[in-house]
Amino acid sequence: MLNIHEQAPSFSLPNQDNVEISLRDLEGKWVILYFYPKDNTPGCTSEACDFTKALPAFEALNAVILGVSPNSPKSHQNFITKHNLEITLLSDESKEVAKSYGVWQMKKNYGKEYMGIVRSTFLISPEGKIAKIWTNVKVKEHANEVKRALESLA
Repeated sequence: MLNIHEQAPSFSLPNQDNVEISLRDLEGKWVILYFYPKDNTPGCTSEACDFTKALPAFEALNAVILGVSPNSPKSHQNFITKHNLEITLLSDESKEVAKSYGVWQMKKNYGKEYMGIVRSTFLISPEGKIAKIWTNVKVKEHANEVKRALESLA
């Protein structure tokens, strides 16, 4: 697992429009990098909608919001259209970025074990360092919690 004050692992992933987004291109901005399991599932939809609602407040704090899941850019595009999302979603189909952030882990559901994304959020400073980490995120109020943390740091 990563630690606060460490350099955030670099990444370059396609977004919902198949445009490559790289961490190095976001230097000078706060980055909210949140990992979620799957497009169009109840918890993931709530989280994406909450981040979309809070987007103006994050932008006022010089922050960008990037959601990451193993879904394809096309799936992300459908998810965005269906729920009127305004945030950027990145496609990590190889799961390499999820692995580099330590969020691709063994999970258990109804007694069945499988590999999957552990819902997690990383707040990355304008210098590219990890400022805060949330793991095993509970969706309710999470976007507001991230906003409060950013307000205290920005």
